[in-house]
Amino acid sequence: MIQKVIKSDEEWRRMLTPEQYRVARGKGTERPFSGEYCEAKDPGIYACVCCDTELFESTTKFDSGTGWPSFTAPIEEERIRLEKDFSYGMIRIEVLCNVCDAHLGHVFDDGPPPTGMRYCLNSVSLVLKRTADTE
Repeated sequence: MIQKVIKSDEEWRRMLTPEQYRVARGKGTERPFSGEYCEAKDPGIYACVCCDTELFESTTKFDSGTGWPSFTAPIEEERIRLEKDFSYGMIRIEVLCNVCDAHLGHVFDDGPPPTGMRYCLNSVSLVLKRTADTE
């Protein structure tokens, strides 16, 4: 069972930077190739910037060439929620944190094996919890 994190708009504004708030709470998008994790190769876990829920492992991250960090799969499907997004005259699938409803990015079905999925996320919606490389 997911324990939801619910905060007021004012609480979110106090804890996040203006850019984190714009993207994670306002469903914005960071500029391509501008995000801190776009080209990151460090081992670790990518967590939600708003509630610290661990969402994606670095082992599933790949270079999609799109300008945003991309992953093939979440740690567990229950940690994210997918919703249809009709903004900007497009039909896309939005990826949200299932714990706090933060906007993470979008998912597309043009990723590499094994899943064929590309979870294309905003760096400002994530925090990388770096771990020592065990390989």
